[in-house]
Amino acid sequence: MTVLVLPRSDWQARATAHRARVDDLVGPYLERRASGSTHPVIDFLFTYYGHKPAQLRRWHPGFGVALAGAKEYDGARGYRRVSAPLAGDRTAADVEGSDAVFAADPAYLERRRDTIEFVANLLRATASRPAQLSCFGLHEWAMVYRTDDVRHQQVPLRLGRDGTDAVVESMSLRCTHFDAFRFFTPEAVGRNALQLTRSDQVAREQPGCLHANMDLYKWGFKLVPLISSELLLAFFELACAARELDMRASPYDLADYGYDPVRIETPAGRAEYVRTQSALAERSAELRTTLLDACDALLTHGRPPADAG
Repeated sequence: MTVLVLPRSDWQARATAHRARVDDLVGPYLERRASGSTHPVIDFLFTYYGHKPAQLRRWHPGFGVALAGAKEYDGARGYRRVSAPLAGDRTAADVEGSDAVFAADPAYLERRRDTIEFVANLLRATASRPAQLSCFGLHEWAMVYRTDDVRHQQVPLRLGRDGTDAVVESMSLRCTHFDAFRFFTPEAVGRNALQLTRSDQVAREQPGCLHANMDLYKWGFKLVPLISSELLLAFFELACAARELDMRASPYDLADYGYDPVRIETPAGRAEYVRTQSALAERSAELRTTLLDACDALLTHGRPPADAG
């Protein structure tokens, strides 16, 4: 295997810049967590997705790039010491810190091949469909429909219990994302246009869905360290923007947290939701293509040419 090697000074500069960007995004979250307080919008990006801030802060160059003088990567999941030829006909002995040249491990890639194939199939199927922009974020409303078991107990419902239920009953539920649908209350499940299951996820997801686009972050961190941290952080920034719209259009009153509502119970609010959802879908489409290209490139590694005997 031939890899590109980065001198320690080069990759450390990139790693430092990456950590600074992450800290700008998650610093307030860490400060709140240290004080024992919670946030109904931002905490979700760590509690639901499960990729911790420390993991997000750690920089990875992606598959096919070696790091010279990188003893701190010794023992890191998915890495190996490089002894194979490097790009430019150099060997590990030719570069700075030759006793500590590390890169993403091809053996780790092979262990993750099934996951990469699933992600690629899901992304390709999602991108093949037209965007549906008529759900209006009602999945959050369906999660509290006709129940007193409200997910964000510290935040009041903007329209109250009866008003919230009335909004759900006045519009059609058109959720296409199983991981949102599975949190619907029993009374809301039957109101959805589709009865979704995990097994039909690939057949149902579409590129207008806020949660499908937010999930690019989930699929990205499942592939770490085989993709670059710069790409993963782009997915995280997209997830932050999508989560904000998700909760501004939700039934919760988030004024105390500085969020103006998108009043999807009104024609003007629904139009605002669609405009923002559409912009996020366009942004997501480019990132989805980038991640799909990365998956396809990873899947070609180690395979014989198509015309091999």
